[in-house]
Amino acid sequence: MINKIFSLTIVLIFMLSVSYGQDKNERTQFFPKEELSVNNIPDKENIWVFILAGQSNMAGRGLVEPQDTVPNNRVYALNGKGNIIIAKEPLHFYEPSMAGLDSGLSFGKSLIKHIPDSISVLLVPTAVGGSSISQWLNDSIHREVKLFSNFKRMAELGMQYGTVKGILWHQGESDAKTKEAPLYQSKLSELIYQFRKVVGNQEMTVVIGQLGSYSTNPLWSKINDHIKYYVSTDPNSGMINTQDLKDKGDKVHFDSKAQRALGERYANEFIKLQH
Repeated sequence: MINKIFSLTIVLIFMLSVSYGQDKNERTQFFPKEELSVNNIPDKENIWVFILAGQSNMAGRGLVEPQDTVPNNRVYALNGKGNIIIAKEPLHFYEPSMAGLDSGLSFGKSLIKHIPDSISVLLVPTAVGGSSISQWLNDSIHREVKLFSNFKRMAELGMQYGTVKGILWHQGESDAKTKEAPLYQSKLSELIYQFRKVVGNQEMTVVIGQLGSYSTNPLWSKINDHIKYYVSTDPNSGMINTQDLKDKGDKVHFDSKAQRALGERYANEFIKLQH
């Protein structure tokens, strides 16, 4: 009897390990095997820099598929060493065990359709999952990243290559709590002021994504109300709607299709704000 129980236990452990391996491989199977260097970096005036900031839905938790790894020779990214490379998903590298598809590459590929052929786009990833807006304002260390200091460092690296044209912000899920939600608009206003201070332009375009409508947490809609109000007070900011976008089954994170749509919407809103 003991031997039978032992054998069943071994079989169960094996099945669980295989299942875990399959899940893990599915998440990473289309991750790039190598980075592509930019052989001829354009002149500084021909590179537009965009900083991606926020928490997990900006960092990306979608499933990376083959189409997300197709490079474009006008869309670049900064890697973990601060080097400029050809952009492939996933762009964010702060949480390797959770990294997935974000909206950055979709944004870059959509944007270059609307700007002069001489201009290339540099994406600067700074988002870290689970981070609250207070942690960004307080420059807290979250998941081994000193949030605001890292934003500043990466922005300065980006500015060595080109001109910062915009900041994409998606965050608020961690602030959808009874005590935190009412304070979100004022904190968002202060943080965007500080972001713009870093890049030296208080009229810098900022595009903010709404939280998904799929959450069972009613305070997510309150955060969206704060975002909408803030955008109404800042002529250099815009908001993208997410009500029709789907989650990946966890009621928290956008799925791959949604992430690609987010990138297109960020690009369209940015272009609209330039006029």
